[in-house]
Amino acid sequence: MGSRSTRPGGADRTNPRPGATERDGRSWGPSSAIPELGPMTVMGQSCLLHNRRGSVRVLHRDENMEPSTSMEIDTRISMGNLSQRRDSSLTTPIQRALRSLSVPLERLHIMKGHMVEDMCRGLCRQTHAQAKVRMLPTYICSTPNGTEQGNFLVVELCQSQIRTVLVTLYGDGNMSPNMVYKIYDLPEGITQGKGEALFDFIAQCVSQFLAETIRSDPSKSVERLPLGFVFPFTCRQTQLDKAELLSWSKGFSCNDVIGKDVVELLQSAINKQEVGTNGTGSANGTAATGKSWLSSWRRKSSEFTPGQLCHVDVVAVMNDTVGTMMTCSTEGRPCEVAMVADKGSNCCFMAEAYLVETADETSGRMCVNTEWGCFGDDGTLNDIITPYDECVDVESSNPGEKRFEKMVGSLYLGEIVRHALIGLTAEKAIFTGTDIGVLRQKGVFTMQHILDIVNNEEGTTEVKRILDVLGLQSSERDCSRVQQICRAVVGRAATFHATGLAAILSYMCQTRDMETLMVNVGMDGELYKGYPRFQEILLSVSRLLSPECMATLLPSRDGSGRGAAMVTAVALRLAALRREVNEVLAPLRLSRADLEKVQALMREEMDRGLGKETNAIASVRMLPTYVSHTPDGTERGDFLALDLGGTNFRVLVVHVTEEGITMASEIYVIPVAIMQGTGEALFDHIIDCIIDFQMKQNLVTDMLPLGFTFSFPCKQLGLDKALLLTWTKGFSASGCVGQDVVQLLREAARRKQHLGMQVVALVNDTVGTMMACGYDDPKCEIGLIVGTGTNACYMEEMKNVGTVEGDQGRMCINMEWGAFGDNGCLDHIFTHFDQVVDQSTINPGKQRFEKLISGMYLGEIVRQILMVMTEKQLLFQGKLSSKLQTKNIFQTKFLSTIEVKGLALRQIQAILNELEIEASFEDSVLLREVCQTVSLRAAQLCAAGLAAVVEKMRENRGLDQLSVTVGVDGTLYKLHPCFSTNLQNTLKDLAPNCNVSFMLSEDGSGKGAALVAAVASREANAME
Repeated sequence: MGSRSTRPGGADRTNPRPGATERDGRSWGPSSAIPELGPMTVMGQSCLLHNRRGSVRVLHRDENMEPSTSMEIDTRISMGNLSQRRDSSLTTPIQRALRSLSVPLERLHIMKGHMVEDMCRGLCRQTHAQAKVRMLPTYICSTPNGTEQGNFLVVELCQSQIRTVLVTLYGDGNMSPNMVYKIYDLPEGITQGKGEALFDFIAQCVSQFLAETIRSDPSKSVERLPLGFVFPFTCRQTQLDKAELLSWSKGFSCNDVIGKDVVELLQSAINKQEVGTNGTGSANGTAATGKSWLSSWRRKSSEFTPGQLCHVDVVAVMNDTVGTMMTCSTEGRPCEVAMVADKGSNCCFMAEAYLVETADETSGRMCVNTEWGCFGDDGTLNDIITPYDECVDVESSNPGEKRFEKMVGSLYLGEIVRHALIGLTAEKAIFTGTDIGVLRQKGVFTMQHILDIVNNEEGTTEVKRILDVLGLQSSERDCSRVQQICRAVVGRAATFHATGLAAILSYMCQTRDMETLMVNVGMDGELYKGYPRFQEILLSVSRLLSPECMATLLPSRDGSGRGAAMVTAVALRLAALRREVNEVLAPLRLSRADLEKVQALMREEMDRGLGKETNAIASVRMLPTYVSHTPDGTERGDFLALDLGGTNFRVLVVHVTEEGITMASEIYVIPVAIMQGTGEALFDHIIDCIIDFQMKQNLVTDMLPLGFTFSFPCKQLGLDKALLLTWTKGFSASGCVGQDVVQLLREAARRKQHLGMQVVALVNDTVGTMMACGYDDPKCEIGLIVGTGTNACYMEEMKNVGTVEGDQGRMCINMEWGAFGDNGCLDHIFTHFDQVVDQSTINPGKQRFEKLISGMYLGEIVRQILMVMTEKQLLFQGKLSSKLQTKNIFQTKFLSTIEVKGLALRQIQAILNELEIEASFEDSVLLREVCQTVSLRAAQLCAAGLAAVVEKMRENRGLDQLSVTVGVDGTLYKLHPCFSTNLQNTLKDLAPNCNVSFMLSEDGSGKGAALVAAVASREANAME
């Protein structure tokens, strides 16, 4: 554990102040003595006022205020726990002893920092094994909401007893639960005997308790009774009802239990029991036999009928700290932290679930059991461990372990005082000439002695009485110094509890991305209840260490009973909720078989679209683009690109050199009058803009090849020939539909006598995306768009393209796969929500695949699900806001925000606030699940379509393994945090013989169009 002071009453201190001198083997600071009582001592910007009770008041000065206007903060803590004393004149043994039990404020800050660091280690999967603060997941992901109702059984394993409780909740906010309980003493020796005997005894206690309870109140009879098991030992929990014992403590050492699931052991013991109709099952430590320990009770009437007994299911296991938090959540106030200051010490809190890497849960929050008793076992507390702590540790059953708990747990405080008194006697500071043999008996000075002493505010009469009972002859001075030591020991324990709490509160505030945190803290334990000033110290010190956090302490009322029942009740409520949620979302959750069927259907439709005879009936049109080659890196020159797809259009010049590609562009506006005027006026305006751009770029005299991205429905007859089928997006220029748009552009250039361009190719954005990426990666032979809409293209063998003459080489096929399923082949995966969304669009029954995948529709699908869940009382307390009933109000960008890993739930609530929805913590978690379900399905369906493409390419080329790159563009793919990963993982699963890489496109509609022109020019030059 490192070096420690061996001088009684003092421990080594690090970083002595300049000018310190060495006395009694330790460093001391400036020589301004601190009297035991009375005067004020100024330390920097704080000062400590010592009063006759040995406590202090901390005064803070604002640097901008006069000393006379200093503001007093009413914080009173145990003597010296926040002082920064380094006083060489403290030479008396009692002063050194008190000093050794005090910790300066700056050291408490360091201690808090170490605890936060160890908490982070405990939560991380890679470092969990090395952490001393264990941070064990409890799998409790919600606190009570007040709707819980029913009968719940609790069994608690205590130090020397078994406590059984039957709790009835009425769904009234849990304000008035009915509780019936009974306590059974543990037989002598059972805590060190066989584990099977212990659990059999627990089961027999439950058996007898239920038989007696039901007989006295038949209304408690139910068919199945859920049980919550309070097991106050360190366990590795992997489910709410599965916990493997890691170690015994508190005097227990039953064999054959460590490493086993304690829930399974208890359930097995329960199942062995059999209770007769007269309830003769006895709790005497012997195992009963039988097929089942209880037969079923059935609710028939209020009259108890012999033989109507219930079956008990152990549904949750927890420790007393978790029970305390849940109890304090039943008063209509949410409680997210709990502390037990008892024989042992522990704390739990609701952590962001994604940070709990040792559990699989990633959404919402999860209660984490810190098990902070082992904090400091790695030596981080060595400099504040006193010789008295060392003695207590050596005499314990686990030396070197649980160092923090041994300084704060009530089981050990009496021992710390005992060793301090022994040390002071050895230095002749107390009990001079008195036989102190009684103090050498372990356990003789108890926690109750300490509480009786420190809680007696006037004089030393109580101290004298206790010392007399112990057989110690004492003077007034002895009594006063014993009192001081007791106050210092218990004050230090309270201060260390406050430091641990401050670490947790600061961690919660930071991980929730909050500037300030206001939280309720459930409290229980002997030290908290027995020491009236514990609460005062806890609040004042934690506020000094974590000023950004405000804690309100809530006293627990039967945390182990009522709280355990709440854990069980919440578990059952969430299980029922989960069943209903799964029922709603089940149609959107696709199996591998579902995806394989979609892949096969896509392949069938592709073949139909490529066939000359079947193209007309195919839902996937498979349009030839007349792009026969992808870039090979030899392209050189300057190329123009025209990108027309809306009210704004772009003109670009792309310079392709050996060093790479550079671009310049400008955006031009198309006035509405021109959009809706004549075709001649529209194309004249476009040419005017091209001329303007070329003049600005000094390119007027050059004849440059131009690639034209025209994002309107066309029938393409050649690389530079395409007939406009219809206008969209607000355009209605006359004289264009049915005409070759490339020819319309050329005619406008002739009218304007502009000879500085040559239109060589017309492409859509999907082909442009493939070409843009193909310049950097020659293996890019697929283009994919997943944004507002969706589409794909790929290089197909010409021999398979029945709609175009020729069978040599390859041609890029524009799949137009958004219409996949328009013929009804995808009806089996179309849910009620999809049908509602489809019917509300401007083209019902059309583009059905696109309506399952693209960003234009996902938000609306989520909105439809939310409305159904609200109607079913699964969300928002069944209250449907008027805004949520507004079409398209839930935007797809919300999905991208909500699904960001680590997004604080309050940020999700902020989104819902925009929709005028009051959302609970559970609502936010469920909303995230709905978004994840919808976006995952979209990515999976996209992957199934892509799997059909790559498998066809592999088969076309007769390869065992295909390596190909997909050029991809679109806001959904680029901005959604999970879409790309889900797509790629699903594709890998569906097409294992294809090694597919993805490359993000940069400006497919601009750069890509220019590169189509560049490749066309390259091929034309090669032919010449």
